[in-house]
Amino acid sequence: MVITTTLCALALSLPAGEEDFYEIATIPIPEDIVLEVSGIEILQDGTALIATRRGNVYSVTGAWEDDVSGAQFNLFAQGLQEPLGLLDHDGWIYVMQRGELSRMRDTRGDGRVDELETVCDLIPISGNYHEYNFGPVIGPDGNFWVTTNKPFGDEPFGRAEWRGFTMSITPDGQMIPTCSGLRSPAGVETSPWGDAFYTDNQGEWCGASKLSIMRPGDFHGHPHGIGSCKNEEWAFSIVDNVPNGKLFPEVKEDIPELRMPAVWFPYDKMGRSPAGMAWDMTEGEFGPFAGQLFVTDQYDASVLRVALEEVNGNWQGACFPFRMGLQCGAIRCEFGPDDSLLVGMTNRGWGGRGNSPFGLQRLRWTGETPFEIHTMSAIPGGFRLRFTSDVNTDVSAHASCFKMKSYTYKLHSGYGSPEVDVKELAITEVIASEDGRALDLMVEGLRSGYVHELAAEGVASAAGGSLLHKKAYYTLIELPE
Repeated sequence: MVITTTLCALALSLPAGEEDFYEIATIPIPEDIVLEVSGIEILQDGTALIATRRGNVYSVTGAWEDDVSGAQFNLFAQGLQEPLGLLDHDGWIYVMQRGELSRMRDTRGDGRVDELETVCDLIPISGNYHEYNFGPVIGPDGNFWVTTNKPFGDEPFGRAEWRGFTMSITPDGQMIPTCSGLRSPAGVETSPWGDAFYTDNQGEWCGASKLSIMRPGDFHGHPHGIGSCKNEEWAFSIVDNVPNGKLFPEVKEDIPELRMPAVWFPYDKMGRSPAGMAWDMTEGEFGPFAGQLFVTDQYDASVLRVALEEVNGNWQGACFPFRMGLQCGAIRCEFGPDDSLLVGMTNRGWGGRGNSPFGLQRLRWTGETPFEIHTMSAIPGGFRLRFTSDVNTDVSAHASCFKMKSYTYKLHSGYGSPEVDVKELAITEVIASEDGRALDLMVEGLRSGYVHELAAEGVASAAGGSLLHKKAYYTLIELPE
């Protein structure tokens, strides 16, 4: 069937704004507190613990009220060194500092830490400013999983081992190197099904920002630290001779240990610097995206949305824009007891959008459902799009309402990668589901290892509205049979 693009355009109406569906509440910060947020943990009683890069941790109450103007900040701990993650576990608050994994607690019940212990101080540093450590989370082996940043620039204490790695740390402090090849792994989180994922930032040997699963023995692409794999602590195969300039799918054929991302975040289309993340386990209280992943972006001052699926034993999926307009660079996020999303921010060390040097804001669903692509899933020969509400299939079930292209990235020593091997793809057929909520797109030329960028400009809802966000980016690693 042939349909003119004019018909698609006539069906559209001006979309509502993101603020109509997810409102932002700004939590006022006392003037004497520099809240460069680096970690968030929500305690069972609803208290939010907020860590800062300057070494303080504050307990925050009142963040979940309709009126957040009465939120209270109290100093919980101080004197830490760049704490970049918090975890409430077995009566302790575990914290990842620059040189060690520590744990602390308040034994007197006065709201201040009075006990601090070292769990593991085996992670070496060279003295470079960029040797951040992120985490911890509970990994699939039941240990504490942390990620180590590689240095950028001078290393005054000499080259440090195990930079750019995932480390599994046992409760008694034994450190087990688990994954190699990380670059700047700013976020680490355990999925609801128990796997651990991390976000990495675009740069050298990292063609675009990404979300990746971490499994023992994985190599994630950056050769900086692979010399450490020759040490006896490394229990897996050693990756040598990383090619400089090949396409990622080609490198995967040469290096089976290379872990392809679950999701690429195309540069400037989906932010620039992904960081912390949180799975929506609110069962619909945060809107129609239950079970999906929300990822902060430091440059874009935004939150992104990810819908993952498992294909042939591999996790992959699509990313979508979600909510722009935060105060500044978004670093960490956690769901609160009211099923809203608390987002902590700072622009320190990396300029981004927004008008504040730091901030703490809350995203809450208004109860109105946006017309969005809910999921984009791989099917034999194409993709299935499910929507958050019924689709006008008379208008939308036509190939002319969609455009798609695919591309990949180079694995090379240069900073980032352009979109390479770009190919426009033909959508040959659009099939509407019986329930009116899904469209199957049959596509010629699907390519494993490539991002498949979709523009759904002509899609209209049954109520006559247009999509709030018209772009989706699916990272196709495995083609379903």
